[in-house]
Amino acid sequence: MPISLPDLAAVAAAARFDSEHLYIGLGDGRELRVPLAWFPRLLAATPEQRSHWRLIGSGEGIHWPDVDEDVNVAHVLGLPED
Repeated sequence: MPISLPDLAAVAAAARFDSEHLYIGLGDGRELRVPLAWFPRLLAATPEQRSHWRLIGSGEGIHWPDVDEDVNVAHVLGLPED
């Protein structure tokens, strides 16, 4: 019998930080916690630079223009990118 997998598509809706992590709020209510060490530009950014972000690709990613950093949600989740 075939096994059905849930739809794992996820889109970003929000971003926030603490001293060690990036939190990505997803449109379905889940929240990802990712070490800032994975993103050296964000780690080195000021709180003001980190707070200046925008969604890209209808939520497929997040862009921080002040530090020229992009985070792809599928990549963070380990999902194949289309």
